[in-house]
Amino acid sequence: MRSPRHASPPADIRALSPDFEPPHFRQALSRFATGVTVVTTQAPGAPQGASDGSRFVGLTASSFNSVSLSPPLVLWSLGLQSGNLPAFHAGSHYVINVLAADQLALCERFAYGKGDRFAGVDYRLGQSGLPILGGALAWFECHNRSRYEEGDHVIFVGEVERCGFAEGQPLVYQASQFGTLAALS
Repeated sequence: MRSPRHASPPADIRALSPDFEPPHFRQALSRFATGVTVVTTQAPGAPQGASDGSRFVGLTASSFNSVSLSPPLVLWSLGLQSGNLPAFHAGSHYVINVLAADQLALCERFAYGKGDRFAGVDYRLGQSGLPILGGALAWFECHNRSRYEEGDHVIFVGEVERCGFAEGQPLVYQASQFGTLAALS
């Protein structure tokens, strides 16, 4: 008998068909406030001495979550239609940078920017040789441990090799708006 930790659902149990349309589902999901991250990695086949815009890939993601403390694991996801998917799928490492409340412009640059997204951006290279963004509230340098294709996304599970953090307020996304946190008491 398999332990509950590795148990699969019985083969004869299936999910019911959704009783809602995709826009309704998107609106329901938007009610969950998330932090905002920029995930960076090496561009595949980047030539030696290339500009940072062709050496590195970076994108804004709000689908970040912790998985495990031991081993230290985090996850994030990326749409199957993303042009950046090959870089993250092939790379051995990536850095997840948690953005601070004053980094909205950086969030937008990596979400919508064209050309060299790294031009003029304050960052340092971590031990994996990847960008850790200046002013980030936290950062996680990860080994690209696992990838799972589910629905229209790939779920990346990273094993954290190094991390750091600073004090400050996070950039938060909820109901299609950016904000930050306010204490309740």
